[in-house]
Amino acid sequence: MNSSESEARLRVSAALREQGEKVADRWVALQSEQAVLETGVTEAELNEEADSLVEALLAGLETDLPAQDVVASHPGLRQCVTDLSLRRARGGATPTATSQAVLTLKEALLEAVQEETRDVAALYHAALFINRLLDTAGAMSFDIYVEGREEIIRRQSRQLLEVSTPVVRLWDHVLAVPLIGTLDTTRTQVVMENLLEAIERDEAQVAIIDITGVPTVDTAVAHHLMQTVNAVRLMGADCVISGIRPPIAQIIAQLGIDLSAILTRATLADALAAAIPLLSDHQTQRASLADAR
Repeated sequence: MNSSESEARLRVSAALREQGEKVADRWVALQSEQAVLETGVTEAELNEEADSLVEALLAGLETDLPAQDVVASHPGLRQCVTDLSLRRARGGATPTATSQAVLTLKEALLEAVQEETRDVAALYHAALFINRLLDTAGAMSFDIYVEGREEIIRRQSRQLLEVSTPVVRLWDHVLAVPLIGTLDTTRTQVVMENLLEAIERDEAQVAIIDITGVPTVDTAVAHHLMQTVNAVRLMGADCVISGIRPPIAQIIAQLGIDLSAILTRATLADALAAAIPLLSDHQTQRASLADAR
Protein backbone atom coordinates (compact mmCIF):
# COMPACT_ATOMS: atom_id res chain seq x y z
CA MET A 1 0.00 0.00 0.00
CA ASN A 2 1.56 3.34 -1.09
CA SER A 3 1.61 6.46 1.07
CA SER A 4 -1.23 8.15 -0.84
CA GLU A 5 -3.52 5.19 -0.32
CA SER A 6 -2.53 4.91 3.34
CA GLU A 7 -3.34 8.57 3.90
CA ALA A 8 -6.65 8.17 2.07
CA ARG A 9 -7.52 5.20 4.24
CA LEU A 10 -6.76 7.17 7.38
CA ARG A 11 -8.91 10.07 6.18
CA VAL A 12 -11.87 7.81 5.39
CA SER A 13 -11.50 6.03 8.75
CA ALA A 14 -11.36 9.35 10.56
CA ALA A 15 -14.48 10.58 8.75
CA LEU A 16 -16.36 7.44 9.76
CA ARG A 17 -15.13 7.63 13.33
CA GLU A 18 -16.01 11.30 13.81
CA GLN A 19 -19.09 11.55 11.56
CA GLY A 20 -20.40 7.99 11.48
CA GLU A 21 -23.93 8.93 12.50
CA LYS A 22 -24.02 11.77 9.99
CA VAL A 23 -22.75 9.49 7.19
CA ALA A 24 -25.44 6.91 8.03
CA ASP A 25 -28.21 9.54 8.03
CA ARG A 26 -26.99 11.00 4.75
CA TRP A 27 -26.90 7.55 3.17
CA VAL A 28 -30.49 6.89 4.24
CA ALA A 29 -31.54 10.27 2.80
CA LEU A 30 -29.85 9.52 -0.52
CA GLN A 31 -31.58 6.13 -0.74
CA SER A 32 -34.92 7.75 0.05
CA GLU A 33 -34.38 10.22 -2.79
CA GLN A 34 -33.88 7.22 -5.09
CA ALA A 35 -37.26 5.77 -4.01
CA VAL A 36 -35.69 2.75 -2.29
CA LEU A 37 -38.50 2.93 0.29
CA GLU A 38 -40.94 1.83 -2.41
CA THR A 39 -39.29 -1.60 -2.57
CA GLY A 40 -40.72 -2.81 0.73
CA VAL A 41 -37.83 -1.62 2.93
CA THR A 42 -39.04 0.61 5.74
CA GLU A 43 -37.22 3.73 6.88
CA ALA A 44 -36.56 2.10 10.23
CA GLU A 45 -34.87 -0.82 8.49
CA LEU A 46 -32.81 1.60 6.39
CA ASN A 47 -31.64 3.41 9.52
CA GLU A 48 -30.76 0.17 11.28
CA GLU A 49 -28.79 -1.27 8.36
CA ALA A 50 -27.06 2.08 7.74
CA ASP A 51 -25.82 2.27 11.33
CA SER A 52 -24.67 -1.36 11.23
CA LEU A 53 -22.91 -1.02 7.89
CA VAL A 54 -21.10 2.20 8.81
CA GLU A 55 -19.93 0.67 12.08
CA ALA A 56 -18.77 -2.52 10.34
CA LEU A 57 -17.06 -0.49 7.61
CA LEU A 58 -15.00 1.37 10.18
CA ALA A 59 -14.08 -1.90 11.88
CA GLY A 60 -12.99 -3.34 8.54
CA LEU A 61 -10.85 -0.32 7.69
CA GLU A 62 -9.02 -0.64 11.00
CA THR A 63 -7.69 -4.06 9.92
CA ASP A 64 -4.72 -4.71 7.63
CA LEU A 65 -6.93 -5.98 4.81
CA PRO A 66 -6.42 -4.33 1.39
CA ALA A 67 -9.25 -2.00 0.35
CA GLN A 68 -10.56 -4.38 -2.31
CA ASP A 69 -10.70 -7.24 0.23
CA VAL A 70 -12.21 -5.44 3.23
CA VAL A 71 -15.86 -6.05 2.35
CA ALA A 72 -15.44 -9.66 1.24
CA SER A 73 -13.05 -10.74 3.99
CA HIS A 74 -14.19 -8.87 7.10
CA PRO A 75 -16.90 -11.10 8.70
CA GLY A 76 -18.98 -8.31 10.21
CA LEU A 77 -18.95 -6.18 7.08
CA ARG A 78 -19.70 -9.10 4.81
CA GLN A 79 -22.64 -10.07 7.02
CA CYS A 80 -24.04 -6.51 6.87
CA VAL A 81 -23.92 -6.49 3.06
CA THR A 82 -25.46 -9.97 2.97
CA ASP A 83 -28.34 -8.97 5.27
CA LEU A 84 -28.96 -5.81 3.24
CA SER A 85 -29.03 -7.72 -0.05
CA LEU A 86 -31.36 -10.45 1.21
CA ARG A 87 -33.69 -7.86 2.73
CA ARG A 88 -33.91 -6.16 -0.66
CA ALA A 89 -34.53 -9.51 -2.34
CA ARG A 90 -37.42 -10.30 0.00
CA GLY A 91 -38.78 -6.79 -0.47
CA GLY A 92 -38.94 -7.16 -4.25
CA ALA A 93 -36.19 -4.70 -5.25
CA THR A 94 -34.18 -5.40 -8.38
CA PRO A 95 -30.55 -6.54 -8.10
CA THR A 96 -29.47 -3.36 -9.88
CA ALA A 97 -31.32 -1.17 -7.38
CA THR A 98 -29.78 -3.16 -4.53
CA SER A 99 -26.28 -2.65 -5.88
CA GLN A 100 -26.95 1.05 -6.45
CA ALA A 101 -28.19 1.43 -2.89
CA VAL A 102 -24.83 0.19 -1.63
CA LEU A 103 -22.89 2.37 -4.06
CA THR A 104 -24.82 5.43 -2.89
CA LEU A 105 -22.78 5.23 0.29
CA LYS A 106 -19.86 6.57 -1.78
CA GLU A 107 -21.43 10.01 -2.00
CA ALA A 108 -22.25 10.17 1.70
CA LEU A 109 -18.74 9.05 2.64
CA LEU A 110 -16.98 11.46 0.27
CA GLU A 111 -19.06 14.36 1.62
CA ALA A 112 -17.83 13.49 5.10
CA VAL A 113 -14.20 13.48 3.91
CA GLN A 114 -14.71 16.86 2.25
CA GLU A 115 -15.59 18.32 5.62
CA GLU A 116 -12.20 17.18 6.92
CA THR A 117 -10.07 18.58 4.08
CA ARG A 118 -10.32 20.78 0.98
CA ASP A 119 -7.03 19.59 -0.45
CA VAL A 120 -7.75 18.55 -4.05
CA ALA A 121 -5.07 15.85 -4.17
CA ALA A 122 -6.20 14.39 -0.85
CA LEU A 123 -9.83 14.32 -2.00
CA TYR A 124 -8.82 12.69 -5.27
CA HIS A 125 -6.99 9.85 -3.50
CA ALA A 126 -9.83 9.51 -1.00
CA ALA A 127 -12.31 9.18 -3.85
CA LEU A 128 -10.15 6.48 -5.49
CA PHE A 129 -9.94 4.62 -2.20
CA ILE A 130 -13.70 4.87 -1.56
CA ASN A 131 -14.42 3.60 -5.10
CA ARG A 132 -12.08 0.64 -4.64
CA LEU A 133 -13.66 -0.12 -1.29
CA LEU A 134 -17.33 0.16 -2.20
CA ASP A 135 -17.23 -1.14 -5.78
CA THR A 136 -16.51 -4.52 -4.24
CA ALA A 137 -19.48 -4.08 -1.90
CA GLY A 138 -21.76 -3.19 -4.82
CA ALA A 139 -20.70 -6.22 -6.86
CA MET A 140 -21.01 -8.53 -3.87
CA SER A 141 -24.48 -7.23 -3.00
CA PHE A 142 -25.58 -7.93 -6.59
CA ASP A 143 -24.31 -11.53 -6.41
CA ILE A 144 -25.80 -12.16 -2.97
CA TYR A 145 -29.14 -10.72 -4.11
CA VAL A 146 -29.27 -13.05 -7.13
CA GLU A 147 -28.37 -16.10 -5.04
CA GLY A 148 -30.87 -15.14 -2.35
CA ARG A 149 -33.64 -14.52 -4.84
CA GLU A 150 -33.04 -17.89 -6.49
CA GLU A 151 -33.26 -19.57 -3.09
CA ILE A 152 -36.53 -17.75 -2.37
CA ILE A 153 -37.93 -18.89 -5.73
CA ARG A 154 -36.84 -22.49 -5.09
CA ARG A 155 -38.45 -22.45 -1.65
CA GLN A 156 -41.68 -20.97 -3.00
CA SER A 157 -41.75 -23.53 -5.83
CA ARG A 158 -41.30 -26.28 -3.30
CA GLN A 159 -44.14 -24.92 -1.18
CA LEU A 160 -46.40 -24.73 -4.24
CA LEU A 161 -45.57 -28.32 -5.12
CA GLU A 162 -46.41 -29.46 -1.61
CA VAL A 163 -49.73 -27.59 -1.69
CA SER A 164 -50.56 -29.05 -5.12
CA THR A 165 -49.89 -32.63 -3.97
CA PRO A 166 -51.83 -33.09 -0.71
CA VAL A 167 -52.06 -36.46 1.02
CA VAL A 168 -55.67 -37.10 2.04
CA ARG A 169 -56.88 -39.62 4.61
CA LEU A 170 -59.91 -41.37 3.11
CA TRP A 171 -60.41 -44.12 5.66
CA ASP A 172 -58.66 -45.66 8.64
CA HIS A 173 -55.23 -46.71 7.30
CA VAL A 174 -56.15 -45.58 3.75
CA LEU A 175 -54.49 -42.54 2.14
CA ALA A 176 -54.94 -40.90 -1.25
CA VAL A 177 -52.84 -38.52 -3.32
CA PRO A 178 -54.88 -36.73 -6.02
CA LEU A 179 -52.45 -35.63 -8.75
CA ILE A 180 -53.30 -32.75 -11.08
CA GLY A 181 -51.06 -31.63 -13.93
CA THR A 182 -47.78 -32.96 -15.26
CA LEU A 183 -45.81 -35.41 -13.13
CA ASP A 184 -42.09 -34.67 -13.49
CA THR A 185 -39.03 -35.79 -11.52
CA THR A 186 -39.16 -32.92 -9.00
CA ARG A 187 -42.85 -33.32 -8.34
CA THR A 188 -42.52 -37.09 -8.06
CA GLN A 189 -39.92 -36.61 -5.34
CA VAL A 190 -42.26 -34.30 -3.40
CA VAL A 191 -45.18 -36.72 -3.83
CA MET A 192 -43.05 -39.62 -2.67
CA GLU A 193 -41.68 -37.81 0.39
CA ASN A 194 -45.09 -36.52 1.49
CA LEU A 195 -46.76 -39.88 0.95
CA LEU A 196 -44.10 -41.91 2.76
CA GLU A 197 -44.16 -39.52 5.72
CA ALA A 198 -47.96 -39.78 5.87
CA ILE A 199 -47.83 -43.60 5.69
CA GLU A 200 -45.46 -43.69 8.65
CA ARG A 201 -47.43 -41.08 10.61
CA ASP A 202 -50.89 -42.64 10.06
CA GLU A 203 -49.71 -46.26 9.97
CA ALA A 204 -51.43 -46.51 6.59
CA GLN A 205 -51.78 -49.87 4.92
CA VAL A 206 -53.12 -48.75 1.53
CA ALA A 207 -52.14 -45.73 -0.56
CA ILE A 208 -54.20 -44.62 -3.55
CA ILE A 209 -52.52 -42.50 -6.23
CA ASP A 210 -55.25 -40.82 -8.28
CA ILE A 211 -54.14 -39.60 -11.73
CA THR A 212 -57.55 -38.39 -12.92
CA GLY A 213 -56.11 -34.88 -13.20
CA VAL A 214 -52.97 -35.95 -15.07
CA PRO A 215 -53.52 -34.91 -18.72
CA THR A 216 -51.43 -37.66 -20.29
CA VAL A 217 -49.16 -40.54 -19.42
CA ASP A 218 -45.88 -41.26 -21.18
CA THR A 219 -42.94 -43.51 -20.35
CA ALA A 220 -41.45 -40.87 -18.04
CA VAL A 221 -44.69 -40.46 -16.07
CA ALA A 222 -45.09 -44.24 -15.87
CA HIS A 223 -41.51 -44.53 -14.58
CA HIS A 224 -42.22 -41.92 -11.91
CA LEU A 225 -45.38 -43.76 -10.86
CA MET A 226 -43.47 -47.05 -10.62
CA GLN A 227 -40.87 -45.40 -8.40
CA THR A 228 -43.55 -44.12 -6.06
CA VAL A 229 -45.34 -47.49 -5.97
CA ASN A 230 -42.09 -49.31 -5.15
CA ALA A 231 -41.32 -46.85 -2.35
CA VAL A 232 -44.81 -47.34 -0.88
CA ARG A 233 -44.36 -51.12 -0.96
CA LEU A 234 -41.02 -50.83 0.82
CA MET A 235 -42.95 -49.10 3.61
CA GLY A 236 -45.12 -52.22 3.91
CA ALA A 237 -48.25 -50.71 2.34
CA ASP A 238 -50.22 -51.65 -0.78
CA CYS A 239 -50.65 -49.16 -3.61
CA VAL A 240 -53.56 -48.62 -5.98
CA ILE A 241 -53.54 -46.28 -9.00
CA SER A 242 -56.90 -44.80 -9.90
CA GLY A 243 -58.03 -42.51 -12.69
CA ILE A 244 -57.13 -44.82 -15.59
CA ARG A 245 -59.55 -43.30 -18.11
CA PRO A 246 -60.06 -44.88 -21.58
CA PRO A 247 -57.70 -42.39 -23.35
CA ILE A 248 -55.03 -43.00 -20.73
CA ALA A 249 -55.49 -46.77 -21.02
CA GLN A 250 -55.05 -46.54 -24.81
CA ILE A 251 -51.87 -44.50 -24.46
CA ILE A 252 -50.43 -46.96 -21.94
CA ALA A 253 -51.23 -49.89 -24.24
CA GLN A 254 -49.76 -48.16 -27.31
CA LEU A 255 -46.56 -47.31 -25.48
CA GLY A 256 -46.24 -50.86 -24.25
CA ILE A 257 -46.00 -49.73 -20.63
CA ASP A 258 -46.39 -52.67 -18.26
CA LEU A 259 -48.48 -51.77 -15.21
CA SER A 260 -49.61 -55.35 -14.64
CA ALA A 261 -47.79 -55.52 -11.32
CA ILE A 262 -49.82 -52.56 -10.02
CA LEU A 263 -53.47 -52.66 -8.97
CA THR A 264 -55.31 -50.08 -11.12
CA ARG A 265 -58.89 -48.80 -11.09
CA ALA A 266 -60.88 -46.43 -13.29
CA THR A 267 -62.12 -44.13 -10.53
CA LEU A 268 -61.19 -43.11 -7.01
CA ALA A 269 -64.39 -44.71 -5.73
CA ASP A 270 -63.40 -48.02 -7.34
CA ALA A 271 -59.94 -47.72 -5.79
CA LEU A 272 -61.42 -47.16 -2.34
CA ALA A 273 -63.62 -50.21 -2.82
CA ALA A 274 -60.54 -52.23 -3.75
CA ALA A 275 -58.73 -50.94 -0.68
CA ILE A 276 -61.18 -52.57 1.75
CA PRO A 277 -60.17 -56.18 0.94
CA LEU A 278 -56.52 -55.13 1.07
CA LEU A 279 -57.08 -53.82 4.59
CA SER A 280 -58.65 -57.13 5.54
CA ASP A 281 -55.62 -58.97 4.17
CA HIS A 282 -53.31 -56.80 6.29
CA GLN A 283 -55.38 -57.46 9.40
CA THR A 284 -55.37 -61.19 8.69
CA GLN A 285 -51.60 -61.18 8.27
CA ARG A 286 -51.13 -59.31 11.52
CA ALA A 287 -53.42 -61.73 13.33
CA SER A 288 -51.45 -64.72 11.93
CA LEU A 289 -48.18 -63.16 13.06
CA ALA A 290 -49.61 -62.56 16.52
CA ASP A 291 -50.77 -66.17 16.81
CA ALA A 292 -47.38 -67.43 15.62
CA ARG A 293 -45.68 -65.51 18.44
